[in-house]
Amino acid sequence: MYVWQHSEWPALRWDDAALMRALGNARKAQGRLLGKVNPSRLEAEADVLVEEAFTTSAIEGEKLDRKSVRSSVAKRLGLSTAGLPAVDRHVDGLVEMLLDATRNHSHPLTVARIKSWQAALFPTEYSGLIRITAGEFRKSREPMQVVSGPVGREQVHYEAPPSNRVPVEIKAFFAWWKTSREQLDGLVRAAVAHFRVVTIHPFEDGNGRVARAIADMALAQDENTGCRLYSMSAQINAERDAYYSELEKAQRGDGDITGWILWFLTCLERAVARSEEQVRTAVKKAEFWQSLAATSLNTRQRKVVNRLLDAGPGGFESGLTNRKYRAMTGTTPETAKRDLAHLVELGILVRAAAGGRSARYDLKP
Repeated sequence: MYVWQHSEWPALRWDDAALMRALGNARKAQGRLLGKVNPSRLEAEADVLVEEAFTTSAIEGEKLDRKSVRSSVAKRLGLSTAGLPAVDRHVDGLVEMLLDATRNHSHPLTVARIKSWQAALFPTEYSGLIRITAGEFRKSREPMQVVSGPVGREQVHYEAPPSNRVPVEIKAFFAWWKTSREQLDGLVRAAVAHFRVVTIHPFEDGNGRVARAIADMALAQDENTGCRLYSMSAQINAERDAYYSELEKAQRGDGDITGWILWFLTCLERAVARSEEQVRTAVKKAEFWQSLAATSLNTRQRKVVNRLLDAGPGGFESGLTNRKYRAMTGTTPETAKRDLAHLVELGILVRAAAGGRSARYDLKP
């Protein structure tokens, strides 16, 4: 039996005592990160949002172009899009959903809203080569199954409630969503919300991404910042086998989801720890550019300096050279030479080796 076939469904239960340590550790990690945000909130959010968009799709086996994701994020956050490609429609829809879930976390979560999120993921109404109905709940009489393995030897990991039950299941979910905010710890609520939505599986496709966005919304409501500072999807993607294993165990269980919530909380703690270094880098970048507010650099120079900042000290093997500068900017050898000399003159770069073509550069410590 699947969890939704038990008479107690949609009531779920868990052991609060078993969650106490994991919940406390997640809260401590969350508090440390929230204390580091203010100096460069927008840049930090941009980096995390790119990672979230890229990995929430990777979990479902879809590989996005990272530059296209960065372009969409920059456009929506009002950051520079210089040197970035045009935005793909479905990437833009994904970024719009992720931003809406966190920045507008105080707005009511409604059926229309989650339908619009799912429709934004499939602007052409195709999932790969398969035509789907976007922006509507599934209606097919065929079972909605999660399967793996080659054709003829498929393994069914989970079968969702029949499509004719979806409206009732979603109505019950929204009733729970409205009351649970005052009744549950916010992190536990995010774990339960994710589990309920992915178990109902209301759409033909995109259920995992929508469920993770709803969990992100619950986390944003708990933090009350409206700013995405860590990526649960990046950590889930890094632990994808455990993610699916814990979901399957809970979905095949009797309604006790202690194991799932425990895994979610420890995953959240690891996601926050992973993000701390990312936020630290964003803060350093913001402070660096603030110190150069009165300095005029061209687009090529800014692009290369940002790459060096991202890589960190010694991050470029053998240092930055004229050839590498040209490869990153598409400019001529003479222009690259002038740009590099200007950066040295400004004290932004230091020359690590002498002599024409063999010159090597790095950021000044």
